[in-house]
Amino acid sequence: MKKILLLGSGMVAKPLVDYLLEHKFNLTIATRTKSKAEKLIRNRNNGTAIAWNIEDTVALEGFIVEHDLVVSLLPYTHHVTVAKLCIKYKKNMVTTSYVSPQMEELDSVAKKSGIIILNEIGVDPGYDHMTAMSIIDKVHSEGGKIKEFYSLCGALAAPEHADNPFKYKFSWSPKGVVMAGNNGAKYLKDRSIVEISTKNLFKNPLQIEFPEVGLMEVYPNRDSLSYIDIYKLPEIETMYRGTFRYPNWCESMDAIKAINMVSYEKLNFEGKTYADVTALQIGEKADNIKEQVALKLGIQTDSLAIESMEWLGLFSNRKIPIKEGSTFDLTSDLMLEKMMLPENSRDMVIMMHSFLVEKSDGSKEVIKSRLLDFATDKDTSIARTVALPAAIAVEMILKGEINETGVHIPVKKSIYKPVLQKLRQMGIEMEEEFGLPANEKLN
Repeated sequence: MKKILLLGSGMVAKPLVDYLLEHKFNLTIATRTKSKAEKLIRNRNNGTAIAWNIEDTVALEGFIVEHDLVVSLLPYTHHVTVAKLCIKYKKNMVTTSYVSPQMEELDSVAKKSGIIILNEIGVDPGYDHMTAMSIIDKVHSEGGKIKEFYSLCGALAAPEHADNPFKYKFSWSPKGVVMAGNNGAKYLKDRSIVEISTKNLFKNPLQIEFPEVGLMEVYPNRDSLSYIDIYKLPEIETMYRGTFRYPNWCESMDAIKAINMVSYEKLNFEGKTYADVTALQIGEKADNIKEQVALKLGIQTDSLAIESMEWLGLFSNRKIPIKEGSTFDLTSDLMLEKMMLPENSRDMVIMMHSFLVEKSDGSKEVIKSRLLDFATDKDTSIARTVALPAAIAVEMILKGEINETGVHIPVKKSIYKPVLQKLRQMGIEMEEEFGLPANEKLN
């Protein structure tokens, strides 16, 4: 029986653990908190939990030697360390994280070792790649060209649970979500490169009506330009990857960024209240802080952004519980405290691809595909859609159904086609519409 090593036991691990144990693989979970791994295994005989600290590379090396494949759900900064050991001992590896430049550099040595290091096999990144490439390859095979491509995704509370001023609850790491909001972005629009600074990331979001959900907003996601080569789209004129949010999030986060409340700069918080620090960031006194912030931003005190900040606690006279840190720490900790999706509440993942295609005869059509996935009674939607593609890939690698070597993401048909087929059998499937008129393209 094949032996799999899972590093980490975070919020998306459960469906992967269940899938691998139910498919009769031997699974070892190595994680800092052994009890969390034991809870995931639920006394199943083919599962083992080990207490392990990420700094213990000697133990890690021993674990890797004893297993056939490694799944890393560790923070992405640790993946290269794991990958180098997998290459050394000729063990295949799977992650759901973005490929770093350092990971890309391991491609040739991974090939020499005869192993695959498959990254970005989650939902975004992952399922987005696979479902996009399925359509792109079809269009190209028929002699068509992709002129415009929008790929949009969001992990959100189901509509009935979007009940705070931000219209958002976290089904995964709050710090990761807020950190992503500190990125800038760039994309291609009508053959011109558009660069968005971090300061302007949440300004002027796209407005999109999503069936069964309602009006959504979209802001750009990191570097869309790199996907022109990844998806083999030399003919593309517009290339945009974005993140879905309910209306409210962009306006609220734009205001929080504008008053410097997600900065990484270290500050002394000893004896200070949240109102004190907010006042410090705008160069004012903490008296009438709500009015001062509104004045600084040039908005009304009853505006949505002010309501969101007040509800979160940025204007409160509550003492800050840490002596030192950043405003990023303060804001993300408050979100962690007040905005986690409660247990047994539904989350959802929504995804949309929109293509403007020039067909071989010169005519144009729009192709749209959408995913609307809700939590089940067993798992959150974000956990299912991240973990199940990875679990299926693990199974296929160990069964010899994926034979690629080197560092990969799932854009090759040999990888994405069978994974998508199995996901459809599990109820995860895009609804695709072909032949729509050109005036239905996104703008």
